[in-house]
Amino acid sequence: MESFHYEFQVIESHLDTFGHVNNATYLTLFEQARWDFISLRGWGLEDIQRLKKGPVILEARIKFKRELKNRERVTITSQCGEPLNKLVMTMNQKMHKEDGSLAATLELSVGLMDLEKRKLMEPTKEWLHAVGMTNLS
Repeated sequence: MESFHYEFQVIESHLDTFGHVNNATYLTLFEQARWDFISLRGWGLEDIQRLKKGPVILEARIKFKRELKNRERVTITSQCGEPLNKLVMTMNQKMHKEDGSLAATLELSVGLMDLEKRKLMEPTKEWLHAVGMTNLS
């Protein structure tokens, strides 16, 4: 399974009154990394709207390890894990500071949703490619 790396710099709007990244902002940053990942692999917002099929988060478990402060450089690594069943798979994301230390982890259960029927569907070959589980060759 392929992993994807997303880099960013902490900016002032990410911070809370304690001077570090706000807890809810971690989820936003992890989401930006996921959008970048699937968009680059052919499953961006336009594709979701055209196909009427898109990712849905079913469960999220975040662990905060080290605080992130203003202007720090950060890398998020995203990788799918094993399927939990025929409709749901896991995705793991790790947020590392520039010195390599682990700042946060996020474990997700995700599925592919049929946006017209409003229910989970079996992953397509294209979706599995978008999340780094297969190649389209």
